Amino acid sequence: MTLDELLQKIGIANDKKEVAQKVFKEFLDGSYVPKARFNEVNEEKKTLQNTVKDRDTQLEKLKNSKGDVDALKAQIKQLQDTNKAEKEKNDAAMKDLKLTSAIRVAIAGSAQDADIVSGLFDKSKLILGDDGKIIGLDEQLKALKDSKSFLFKDDSCKKKPKYEPNGGSGGSTTNPFAKDTFNLTEQGKLFQENPEQARALAAEAGVTI
Repeated sequence: MTLDELLQKIGIANDKKEVAQKVFKEFLDGSYVPKARFNEVNEEKKTLQNTVKDRDTQLEKLKNSKGDVDALKAQIKQLQDTNKAEKEKNDAAMKDLKLTSAIRVAIAGSAQDADIVSGLFDKSKLILGDDGKIIGLDEQLKALKDSKSFLFKDDSCKKKPKYEPNGGSGGSTTNPFAKDTFNLTEQGKLFQENPEQARALAAEAGVTI
C-alpha cells in the first residue's frame, strides 16, 4: 500500500495530504518516540529521582549521627549492602521493562494478540547490549512466526480460498482465525477435530499455517 492509498483509506483530505506526509516522514525518520519507549524513559527517570532522594536522606542521617567509629562503620556497611541490593533489584526491573518494550515494538501491527505473543518470548535468552539493542529478539520472533504463524497477521494474502466441505451443504461456521471472531481455544479444538477445515478457515482469514 502506497502512502497516498493509506492517507485515502484513513480519510485524509487532499488539501491535508502534504501535512500528513510530513508527519509520516518524521515517524519513519525516527523522530517519533513510541509510547512504549516513552514509558520506559519516564520510568527510568522516576527510579533515578527516587534513588537520589534516598541517598541524600541516608547521607544526611550519617552526617548527623553520633557515636563511636565502629558503630558508624557498621551503619555504613549496612547502608552499602542495602543500596547494592536495591540497585540490583532496580536494574533487573529496568532490564525487564526494556525487554518488554522492545518485544512490544517488534510485534506491533503483526501480532493477532500482542499480550499472547509477547508472553511467548523467552526473556532469559535475550541479551540487552550496551547500545540498547536486544540480541536474540529477531531470532525468537522469526521462530514464533514459523512455528505459530496463525498468531500473526498476513496482509499479503490477497486471494482467500473458501472452505467447502465434501458432500452436502452444511451451515455456516464461525471462523476462529478471523479478526472479529479470533479465538485460540476454538482454533486448537478445530485443529484436533478437523485439520483440513482448520487450514482452510485460516487461509480464508488470511493466516498461513
